[in-house]
Amino acid sequence: MKVYADNAATTRMRDSALSAYVETAQNFYGNPSSLYTLGQDAKTVLEDCRGQIASLLGAQAEEIIFTSGGSEADNQAILSAAKFGKLKGKMKIISTAIEHHAVLHTLNKLKKEGYEVVLLPVGTDGIVRLSDLEAALDDNTCLVSVMFANNEIGTLQPVREIGKLCRERKVLFHTDAVQAVGHIEVNVNDIGCDYLALSAHKFGGPKGVGALYVRQGAPLYPLIEGGAQERGKRAGTEALPAVKAMTVAMKEAVDTLPETQKYVTYLRNKLITGLENIPHCALNGDREKRLAGNVSFCFEGIEGESLLLLLDDRGISASSGSACTSGSLDPSHVLLAIGRVHDVAHGSLRLTLSADNTEEEIDYMIREIPEVVQYLRNMSPVWRDLQEGKRQYIL
Repeated sequence: MKVYADNAATTRMRDSALSAYVETAQNFYGNPSSLYTLGQDAKTVLEDCRGQIASLLGAQAEEIIFTSGGSEADNQAILSAAKFGKLKGKMKIISTAIEHHAVLHTLNKLKKEGYEVVLLPVGTDGIVRLSDLEAALDDNTCLVSVMFANNEIGTLQPVREIGKLCRERKVLFHTDAVQAVGHIEVNVNDIGCDYLALSAHKFGGPKGVGALYVRQGAPLYPLIEGGAQERGKRAGTEALPAVKAMTVAMKEAVDTLPETQKYVTYLRNKLITGLENIPHCALNGDREKRLAGNVSFCFEGIEGESLLLLLDDRGISASSGSACTSGSLDPSHVLLAIGRVHDVAHGSLRLTLSADNTEEEIDYMIREIPEVVQYLRNMSPVWRDLQEGKRQYIL
């Protein structure tokens, strides 16, 4: 059996999105910036997509900027807010220790430029505390950046409460909603954010396209120079077929969200219950305040890389953390942030589900994963030491 359980890394492109991509590429190949009819027809499609995506987010069309994906959108939002803050004499940015590297690496860059960067801790449940944010906010703060949903452990952050606090303190608020859009209800007015990043391939659209919501009046500076596209805020000819496919995929995801959430949550809970029977393991993150499709575990006494390779041999595609860091030998910064020690964090497994998964596939994983874990433990000197009492169990 083949089981794809790495939907947080990327999703299968929806049939409707693929059809829209091909149709748009064939029939609307003009440059949207051109004045002749073919170009203007393409521009009409582009602006229609902008309006649809804005509507799905509760935004206005002019508040949507098309990008190459979530990483670019995060970068542009953070760097814009930082630049504006510096002009106002405010150079403090507050974020969390569990952000995606698109955010953390950008903050590291700004730190080297003299900005004060405060990374708030999270609890063992993987959720940031509002009291910590409130204590960190001061008159020098120019931006708060907190993700909507974590890409590794799936925990949902209190973004609405954070947005309210930022509005009261008149501080710009950015949220990386790459894992949330298409999987949970997202409305920028409810959140109260100034910037929101999304990426098409996380909800059945193509790779290489995304969007940045920028509230009217919020500062935005170009990250890419060269042309007047996107109202002068993002140079480069718009990838219209990809934008159209993203729009179709996002609308389908939002329209089917209630039934999808119910079904995927059922699969998730069944998988969690099945894997919890493995001795000396632990679910990462809050059991309820998490994305419908996210299942993240740590297994004591094994290495995550070996686990992934053996699961792949059995037809199960999974991850040991975020796709962007899967080539790293270092333990996940997210797992360390929730209190997992290095040895335990190395034995992590992330399974992320979608509506394409079946209950039969869940049963298969519940059967196969414990066998593979036990096989690896049987070969592990660390596990032998644990069983012989030379080491103490952590989980």
